[in-house]
Amino acid sequence: MMLTQRRVDIFKAIVDEFIQSAEPVGSKTLMEKYDLPYSSATIRNDMQFLEEMGYLEKTHTSSGRIPSTQGYKFYCENLLEAKLDPKMEIAIKDLFTDRHLNLEEAILQSCNMLSQMTNLTTGVLGPDASMQRLEHIKIFPINERSAVCVFITDNGHTENRTFNFSDDVSIEDIEQCCSILNDRLKGTYVHDVLDKMQAIKPILAEHVQRHEMLFQAFIKAFMKFASENVYFKGQNNLLYQPEFADIEKLKQLMSMLENRSMWRQLGKQSQELVVKTQEGSKMVWVDDVAVVSSKFRVSDSEEGELMVVGPSRMDYDKVASLLEYVSSTIEEFYGSGGKHGR
Repeated sequence: MMLTQRRVDIFKAIVDEFIQSAEPVGSKTLMEKYDLPYSSATIRNDMQFLEEMGYLEKTHTSSGRIPSTQGYKFYCENLLEAKLDPKMEIAIKDLFTDRHLNLEEAILQSCNMLSQMTNLTTGVLGPDASMQRLEHIKIFPINERSAVCVFITDNGHTENRTFNFSDDVSIEDIEQCCSILNDRLKGTYVHDVLDKMQAIKPILAEHVQRHEMLFQAFIKAFMKFASENVYFKGQNNLLYQPEFADIEKLKQLMSMLENRSMWRQLGKQSQELVVKTQEGSKMVWVDDVAVVSSKFRVSDSEEGELMVVGPSRMDYDKVASLLEYVSSTIEEFYGSGGKHGR
């Protein structure tokens, strides 16, 4: 059923007020603060109608209403407005123009800046390297029981992994192992590396003294390298959101943030709670949590995704506008034809 313009006006005012105040909204507040040209009785009747439609909910502690998940979905589908503060636009542009950052540094800096601008948790799904080919492995021994390994793909994507050994490993063994892997794995697709390493294992056993320990270390590192690369910033911001004053809800959200494997699948299972905008944003709701995301593409094989995670009560206009602007700026500067592109 289509909503009349009056009911849309009332609904939008309720959403805007609740985003600001985090308090249930009543007809008196709407009349006094939003100067709606309708009587109190009309507003109350329309609020009742919006509740029956599933767009509003009544709380137990107040006679006012709050938006439901379906209400936020309706808002994002029909009422989103671009709202990018010019000062924020300048700050984002300065991040890319004033510093000589590589792609990964720029993405992480963007994530940090978005966290500060939204006062929410931000995340990035880094470019998926699984369809890239391994170009080179470099290893830097720290001492006899630890080393840093750097994996580099043919697209210039790099990943660092720290090895911690349970026993002493000589630098000679580490270097010999690295040399064999480089000879045998160069040009291998990242998602095929683990299978190919099993075939290399007898060669390592023949030439490397502590081959089993090193083999296991590389296997673990490649498993992490080939898995989803997820980074979050600003988790502490969630402590200041009234929705997460309930410690159990906060624990549930923190557990969700730590579950790295779920993020690329988010929104694929329950399409009824997914909104995709023409401007390139996507909104997904999971219980009381909202995730707004925007993808960026820097080459035919490299695509990443910026996210803002927070309570359903978030400023969707501001968050979506920020994400879309940052994503387009990353593409502008780091895409194949961009100012920092390869």
